[in-house]
Amino acid sequence: MPKEKFVDPRKEFRSQRPETHEEWQARMGGEVLAVVRSGLYLDFRFLDMALSALTPAPDERCRVLATDGQMLYYQPARLLQLYQQNPKYLNRLYLHVVFHCVFRHLWLKGRREPQLWSLACDIAVENVIDSLNRASVKRPLTYVRQNVYQQITAEEKVVAAAPAYRWLTRQTPGVLRQLEREFVADDHRLWPKDAPEQPQQMPTPLPQKTWQKIGERMQTELDLRDKEAGEGADALKQQVKAANRSRRSYKDFLRRFCVMREEVKLDPDEFDLNFYTYGLSVYGNLPLIEPLETRESKKIEELALVIDTSYSTSGALVRAFLAETYTLLKGQENFFHRMNLHLIQADNAIRQDLLIRNEDELIHAMNHFELRGGGGTDFRPAFAYVSQLCAEKKFSNLRGLLYFTDGMGSYPARRPACDTAFLFLGDRFDDANVPPWAMKVVLDEDEFTGPSAKAASALAEALNDEDDPYRELNNT
Repeated sequence: MPKEKFVDPRKEFRSQRPETHEEWQARMGGEVLAVVRSGLYLDFRFLDMALSALTPAPDERCRVLATDGQMLYYQPARLLQLYQQNPKYLNRLYLHVVFHCVFRHLWLKGRREPQLWSLACDIAVENVIDSLNRASVKRPLTYVRQNVYQQITAEEKVVAAAPAYRWLTRQTPGVLRQLEREFVADDHRLWPKDAPEQPQQMPTPLPQKTWQKIGERMQTELDLRDKEAGEGADALKQQVKAANRSRRSYKDFLRRFCVMREEVKLDPDEFDLNFYTYGLSVYGNLPLIEPLETRESKKIEELALVIDTSYSTSGALVRAFLAETYTLLKGQENFFHRMNLHLIQADNAIRQDLLIRNEDELIHAMNHFELRGGGGTDFRPAFAYVSQLCAEKKFSNLRGLLYFTDGMGSYPARRPACDTAFLFLGDRFDDANVPPWAMKVVLDEDEFTGPSAKAASALAEALNDEDDPYRELNNT
């Protein structure tokens, strides 16, 4: 019997069989990514956590690089080929993938058209990398890129994913196809899919929480290392700051103010259909059990909704916000049949208070709504007015006060008795002075002013239309 040999558990296990070519490619691909990551560390010290947050893993399904927010998947053969031919582009591609996660593009699609949103995210990331102007990731700035950045900036003020998406919906199919060839870099097929709507808000995914912490750390590093970041880091700072804001769906946020109460409604879950039909079969028209007429529901019953109608607030955004509010209020799954909603218009004083108690009053209020105000912004009169309504027993169980505004006004010094949230829409707002006791929520502008279905599917049509006359529009 051969003598047993001691196996040191501290040593790396190595198989006795020869390494296959595929295994060699996978191992070398991991080493190449480690070299790329180390090189990026030297140029981008403020990205230390972000660059090491993704774990490399070989995957034959992706083109070169792809991520799901946790892993960095790579195609070994193509990765090695790219490293041999153009290592600087590989640096840029690695940084491109990381920035998608830093800006939380993977989890912000919402109801947008997937292909168009994917292209908008690529444009936003490429703009940031181009603006950094670092030797390790620098590439020639083509006419197409310059033209796109200028147009989006002129129309949408900032080259971020959401503004770029709105700009893309207004482009022709040929232009979209040209932009796809210019900006698409990594593979987005592994991005998280949208979960189906649930009665209650789904918890935030763990990868998104991780990248939220990384983004907050990165924002601090950029502020501390302002000189090191360079002059071209303004676009990066802007997008990191925007990504770190709390962005939520309006519908999901409203569920925070739900209460449990019995409601007159047929409850099919509380009776046995077998007994019911047995009685009908034996006695003709006499069921043995009648269905219950009430059931417990968790919905919104009372709410104070204040609209800032000062001169600094966009009237178009106010109307879009009210239209979406109407859509949610009339839904039976959100509000009880009998509600107590005060729709208040205020600038530096109370201009109007509409009491809405049922769906008919809601429809009438929305059909005849007129903006009133236009003066300066002062939030204190609205808070004082709501407190007065509570003192007069106009509210019995007020769960929340929602204030839709651009944030440019005077805030109350004391916290009110109910939960308070300041709602900001889009990117044109100032939330610097919001009191610590109030919630601040940034609502996605595209949720309220989304493009038409025809515009949203423009990219998909462009990809299938090979004979489009605008195909080479930007080639000159």
